[in-house]
Amino acid sequence: MNNKLYISLLAAGVAAIASSCSNEVSTRQSLSSPDGRIQVTFDLTPQGRPCYSMVFSGDTIIRPSMLGFELKDQKPLTDGFKMQSVTTDAVDETWVPVWGENDSIENRYNAMTVALKQGDRRLDIEFRVFDNGMGLRYIFPDQSQKTFEITGELTEMAMGGDYTAWWIPGDYDTQEYEYTKSRLSEIRALSTKDQMGNVSQSVFSPTGVQTSLMLKTPDGKYVNLHEASLVNYPAMHLNLNDTTLTFTSQLTPGRGDVVATVDVPFSTPWRTVTVGDKATDILASNLIYNLNEPCALDDTSWIEPVKYMGVWWEMITGKSSWSYTDATDFDLATFDYSAAKPHGNHAANNENVKRYIDFAAANGFDQLLIEGWNVGWEDWFGKEKEYVFDFVTPYPDFDIEELNRYAHSKGIKLMMHHETSGSIENYERHMDAAYDLMNKYGYNAVKSGYVGNILPKGEHHYSQWAVNHYLNAVKKAADHNIMVNAHEAVRPTGLARTYPNLVGNESAMGIEYQNMTPGHVTILPFTRLQGGPMDFTPGIFEMDLSKVSPNNTEHKRATVANQLALYVTMYSPLQMAADLPENYARKMDAFKFIKDVPVDWSESRYLDAEPGEFIVAARREKGKPNWFVGGVTNEHARDYNLSLDFLTPGKTYTATIYADASDAHYDTNPAAYRITTQQVTSADTLPMHMAPGGGFAVSIIAE
Repeated sequence: MNNKLYISLLAAGVAAIASSCSNEVSTRQSLSSPDGRIQVTFDLTPQGRPCYSMVFSGDTIIRPSMLGFELKDQKPLTDGFKMQSVTTDAVDETWVPVWGENDSIENRYNAMTVALKQGDRRLDIEFRVFDNGMGLRYIFPDQSQKTFEITGELTEMAMGGDYTAWWIPGDYDTQEYEYTKSRLSEIRALSTKDQMGNVSQSVFSPTGVQTSLMLKTPDGKYVNLHEASLVNYPAMHLNLNDTTLTFTSQLTPGRGDVVATVDVPFSTPWRTVTVGDKATDILASNLIYNLNEPCALDDTSWIEPVKYMGVWWEMITGKSSWSYTDATDFDLATFDYSAAKPHGNHAANNENVKRYIDFAAANGFDQLLIEGWNVGWEDWFGKEKEYVFDFVTPYPDFDIEELNRYAHSKGIKLMMHHETSGSIENYERHMDAAYDLMNKYGYNAVKSGYVGNILPKGEHHYSQWAVNHYLNAVKKAADHNIMVNAHEAVRPTGLARTYPNLVGNESAMGIEYQNMTPGHVTILPFTRLQGGPMDFTPGIFEMDLSKVSPNNTEHKRATVANQLALYVTMYSPLQMAADLPENYARKMDAFKFIKDVPVDWSESRYLDAEPGEFIVAARREKGKPNWFVGGVTNEHARDYNLSLDFLTPGKTYTATIYADASDAHYDTNPAAYRITTQQVTSADTLPMHMAPGGGFAVSIIAE
């Protein structure tokens, strides 16, 4: 279908939908952003269906879109509503995060709550409109019906045009995909292709996508769709009608046909639309955090940003093993290792761990993650066994007491690892003992993992039951003064504001994946990172993994300078130097940037960006005048003039520039970099060249 005909048919559909929202009795309510550029309109159709739309700077971003729910064995909450009341509010405040990209965050919005009644059932819809977007949520007030069994949420987001999208397919269990760029109308054709080689069986629709979804309008405005404050509810996906270009919420199912059970009073997560004139407006947005509740912890003094290394990459690359022995030499029924013969390739042994501790401590790191320290790794993956890990019993060659003593004597801590193998009930049985063990030995951070099918069977990684577990684990960790970095859990939705001990998540394709394209790191800050930081595990210096493990033929598609820049462009209070100590030892001049770059900031500025193309960001060190700048590009080389006008006028700084060499290339010459130093002021502009798959990093230290 040619584009003109497609647009003509879409316009006809828009007119039909718009007319369906009109009502002879005026129920229309409008709400504007504080600066007046965004208008959200709510109405009831003649059939009593709730309907809303959104306009940004005169452009329709969300066409009239319906709201409601399907319920088990009951009349749906879709039509027959009557408006009972409308209340409004305005908030203008500033709050201080425990950690973050900035010292403080402005929270300024206008609000409207519409109270609806369908017979004796009540449903409120709340809107908050910010200068950079809006959120809406459903509120089930206290009423005679105390429990609602939801079989489907029918929130629509009818797009204002055939926008460009950066998307990953709808999957109830993983976000570990690369992003596809296409028009909305092209998603069906493209999503039927196998993007990774192991697409999950839970992909729910050839037109389903996951949030956070990044979009761009034909006239150059930027739009992001996501959700905020995901609590006691399944994660939302978006199912696209590619004829009308209308998304409808698709909740992750659990066991049975009820996707969510809610007891009144109850508020759903927020459905969010972030907008901006520039791509950097999306990157700088705090809308998701602002729609979460304030910090729920009375004491946060024990929460601290962490820069860490790990006994991890050597297992990822195949150099070493997580397990102590071979499955054939081990009785999993008894966990008796007394007669087991070590296979000699176990990474988490006392000698090797001490080697890592020495290197991490000598170079100023805070912690060292150790995976494969505990019994059970011989036969754990994909077995759907509920008893594999107990999270407290170390392997015979891992002296947990001595290694923690040794680490503390060197001034660092060890980071705990809890791989649940997806068996949530087993983890919950052992969680108190596991956290107690951490307290006993001085651990204050845990990396939890949920690899494999969620048990009990029938649940998914993003179901209501699993979502509740992830948050309960964070709450219980807070009771023990423990920070959490959850891998394979549900994507974050800003809950780190409420529970700041949730210092990191994975929930996306990280550096360990094979053949990840260079442009991936220029998309993640627009998508996955909108809800919270990611433990991307950057800092790989040896891209040819055959030099790490002879049987590994993978080649990482990045330059060294690109890997340095990620510590700035991809914000996280939890940053890992992921490569092996020996690989860093050969490039200690470049490693200095990883040693120097902070993980907590007073001020952040996104200088320039385009999703899938490049990102340039500058951040000021927490409580200090020093700045750090990072720039990354996709597979195309790029020249960029870095203006230093963000520096304090009249001050002189020493800039150390870590850049791609002239012949650098992610494929043919990834290790080619150059380091230069010069004095700079706010009046200077630095010409930067980014090689294909490359980037640059700059430390700017006040004199």
